[in-house]
Amino acid sequence: MIKEFAPWQEIWNRVKTTLRQTARVWIPASAIAGSVIGLRTTGIIQPWELSYVDSFFQARPAEPVDDRIVIVGIREAELQQHGWPLNDRTLAALLTQVERAKPRAIGLDIYRDHAVREGNAELERAFQTMPNLIGIQKMPDPESPGVAASPTLKKLGQVGFNNVIFDPDRKIRRAVLYWFENRQKFRSFSMMLALRYLENQGIREEGAPHDAKILKLGKAIFPRFQQNDGVYVNADDGGYQIIANFRGGAGHFRTVMMQDVLDGKVPAEQLRDRIVLIGSLAPSLKDFSATPFSGGFTRTPIEVAGVEIQANFISEILNVALGQRRLLKSWSEPVEYIWIWTWALIGTSVCWRLRSPQRSFLAVVLLGGGLTGICYGLFLAGWIVPFVPAAITLVTSATVVIAAIAHSQEELKRSKEFLSRVINSIPDPVFVKDAEHRWVVLNEAYSKLLGKPLEELIEKSDYEIFPEHEADVFHQQDELVFRYKNELEHEEEFTSTNGVTYHIATKRSLHKDAAGNLFLVGVIRDITQRKTIEEELRRTTEELYQSNVELRLSQDRLNYIANHDALTGLPNRILLYERIKQAIEMTKASNQITALLFLDLDGFKQINDTLGHAIGDLLLQAVARRLSGCLRTSDTVARLGGDEFVVLLPAIPDILTVTQIARKILSRLSQAFAISGQTLLVTTSIGIAIFPEHADDLELLIEKADEAMYHAKRSGKNQFSIADRIPVENHD
Repeated sequence: MIKEFAPWQEIWNRVKTTLRQTARVWIPASAIAGSVIGLRTTGIIQPWELSYVDSFFQARPAEPVDDRIVIVGIREAELQQHGWPLNDRTLAALLTQVERAKPRAIGLDIYRDHAVREGNAELERAFQTMPNLIGIQKMPDPESPGVAASPTLKKLGQVGFNNVIFDPDRKIRRAVLYWFENRQKFRSFSMMLALRYLENQGIREEGAPHDAKILKLGKAIFPRFQQNDGVYVNADDGGYQIIANFRGGAGHFRTVMMQDVLDGKVPAEQLRDRIVLIGSLAPSLKDFSATPFSGGFTRTPIEVAGVEIQANFISEILNVALGQRRLLKSWSEPVEYIWIWTWALIGTSVCWRLRSPQRSFLAVVLLGGGLTGICYGLFLAGWIVPFVPAAITLVTSATVVIAAIAHSQEELKRSKEFLSRVINSIPDPVFVKDAEHRWVVLNEAYSKLLGKPLEELIEKSDYEIFPEHEADVFHQQDELVFRYKNELEHEEEFTSTNGVTYHIATKRSLHKDAAGNLFLVGVIRDITQRKTIEEELRRTTEELYQSNVELRLSQDRLNYIANHDALTGLPNRILLYERIKQAIEMTKASNQITALLFLDLDGFKQINDTLGHAIGDLLLQAVARRLSGCLRTSDTVARLGGDEFVVLLPAIPDILTVTQIARKILSRLSQAFAISGQTLLVTTSIGIAIFPEHADDLELLIEKADEAMYHAKRSGKNQFSIADRIPVENHD
């Protein structure tokens, strides 16, 4: 006989059945997900993933212009007028005009590693008198030897590097905040300008509380980009990078012409208290790069000027530091793997349930739309999640399952025909179920026992025919056979449509066809007469057992009454003495001590006399509960009578521990009691005796504790006293 499942086991089995479906669904789902994950780790699908992230950028609602940043653009007209590179006098005049407007920071996105024609002294003077001016340098990298900074600005510490990281498709999607070389840390151009702006808000560079190597600005943490973050695979994670959350494409920032600034045509209000970036917007200088907003599936590629890219980086740092925007983040790799596997499972499960190519195709289209919407919504919330791998697993798993279902249905038809011929030759009731617990073949004997025609039973389940409690048992036993693949015999009840309940023994086994379809075959025997005899014997045995139980309960109750206080339920003197003897024997065999605490309530008699015995009894019960709550489960609280209590502390390491417990008891009992709408205050006096220090037998130990209690009461109450000791501890 198999024991009935507990309710939680039945629920768990149903959940597993719903999720598992069949092995031919789970195995392809896991294999496809694993293959896509493996393919993803090679970087082959990274270009598609980057393209979809770009499409999310481009589909995102247009963001407002960041009014804190103004670009002074040098266009082709200025180049023709002033030449390139700009001479030092022109550049000095431009910086002077900008500085007069009192911007918060000035970013010079023009290399100035040597003097250019006339006016060098004027430019050097401008560099030395503008503490809010930040110049640029280019750090050496695999693509170039770099460009040095202005010696003057470098000496003043007013230089940041403007290096950028290109993805394999030559797009910029990451910002570099720091560069490390020869154990030195260099700040980027955008970082330097952002820090100058944030100084007014009192925000400076800090280390994150959990890791000092992680950047913290204000309340914002800037996690360092790792090579496999987001849609990247083995990416260059040199320096200190973050995934750039670009505000927009080319021409997104407020821009004024260089010549207009020189001619004084730009109002000072447009530049005041802002970050002013000076840089080239001229195509002939080829300082343009692609970003997520450059081109797309239906858009003409438009590259973005380097000074605008720096403006995007600055804007992001400011927004994150000031809590106005979130950094783009990604899940950890295990979570991404679970996400990809989940969509493979969704594809297989949905198509397996629909079992139709047309409906499955429509479902995949709808699921694909849902996947796109989820990924886009998460992107708007600041998360980059794997869209392309999830879409590949969804489509591939659906295709595999549709092909498998077509083959399975053909074999299923042949198997039904074979099983039908076999079971109709058996006189006992026989049923055949599929993996979804539905009847696919039944013989005439089963139809006769149930009292219902065969055609009304095919493709139905036990829950549609039998009472729920019987259907639950059938389902549980069927599930055991499906799960463990073992033959199983079980006894159960079977109620026909005529209302007659039979006791049956069902033998279940599995059959698998060439396509892997699993069938459960059950053969039934009627054991109603045998179960009737067994039930009569069981009832007689149960009656005898119940009588014995009642006798034992009566004895237990008498023992409890004899050993416990009727009012508080605490052990009485008899049980206390037994436990003291046991504790003494245990102490003799160890290096520990046993402590006995005598307690007498201070002021209880006055409460009992003025408020009555009923209130006094309730107070004693409350005291008993508080005492029990102060102690270990191995300790004993007993009531000797009246307002006297005894606490036994066996296996205590030292006297200090005993005094700590005594203080705890004094503190707890001195707190007010709420009894029948009244607030009552009592205290207690405690006497402490230690075995074997103060006595070496039970009677003497009790006498010592009793004497110590009276000493505590005579010394002022609400305190404890230790036997054979003069000092008394006062309780504040």
